[in-house]
Amino acid sequence: MTRLLGLMPLTALLAGAVSAVSSPAAGDTGSPGRFGIRLVDAPVARRHDPRARTGIVDHLAPGTTIRRRVEVVNMSRTPQNIQLYAAAAAITNHKFTVSPDRTPNELSRWISPGESAVTIPPWEHRTTRITINVPPTASKGERYAVIWASDTAPPDSRHNIGATNRVGIPVYLDVGPGGEPPSDMRIERLTPARAKDGRPEIVAQLHNTGGRALTISGTLWLSDGPGGLRAGPYAAERGVALAPGESAPVAVILDRRLPKGPWKARLTLQSGMLTRTVSAPVTFPDSGIGRAILLASATRAYAIPAAAGLLFAGATTFLVYRRRRRSRR
Repeated sequence: MTRLLGLMPLTALLAGAVSAVSSPAAGDTGSPGRFGIRLVDAPVARRHDPRARTGIVDHLAPGTTIRRRVEVVNMSRTPQNIQLYAAAAAITNHKFTVSPDRTPNELSRWISPGESAVTIPPWEHRTTRITINVPPTASKGERYAVIWASDTAPPDSRHNIGATNRVGIPVYLDVGPGGEPPSDMRIERLTPARAKDGRPEIVAQLHNTGGRALTISGTLWLSDGPGGLRAGPYAAERGVALAPGESAPVAVILDRRLPKGPWKARLTLQSGMLTRTVSAPVTFPDSGIGRAILLASATRAYAIPAAAGLLFAGATTFLVYRRRRRSRR
């Protein structure tokens, strides 16, 4: 039996956690199998990118080799024999999904741990290097993998079944000549609705318009509600990932006690250093899905007064020129 204890910590990594740690039983302060892994360093160019502190996010040209340090920590009272390896990952159904066991893909074959296994004494840590070697013949495109730290727990005395605990660091690697493709996204519409349990929610339709994968986090505020009420912030749904060109809904579940509205909703969605903010009036329906507010049409409408402003500026310049010319005459 395999227990993917690393799956929940990996989700936390994508949301901005600093390390991944296998979870102990409630009240345990040093049980066997409690260990973690974290990324020690990141490129200087990405020092302000939250994702680069918890995962390897990079762009490399074919034929390039990079090395990153990782730290494995033992937080138990017994020595831990931890195996290090890379395995496949993908963005599937708008989630960063990991493959079972040691399933390889192209990127995982390029990743080599400096040590395939480390033995760590109780309450100690060990730093080792991870090498990523991109072949000169590598094709252009983005690839995903996970660097895993794994142990094998002894068989259960009652059922004679062993378990594998693992925690991991995600890898987002884009390959191609020249500079890194830009990251960008567009929030296309907001839809007020009611969740199945009756709580109000706002669903944002998000489109990845850039060249890199996005892992989404966000915050929603409500203002100008009935009687001048304000509410928030509310956290957006965690774990949404978008490959380049993909679109997906991102939900924000709100407090059940909120009145229907009307409200002014202000939503900020973020992936790494990329941030987008939109505002729109919303009123929550009694049930089901409410009226969607299209934000792309509002963006296009903004181009009309902008063009009118240019025409006005040009006309003003022409009138000033004519008056000066008349005065000279």
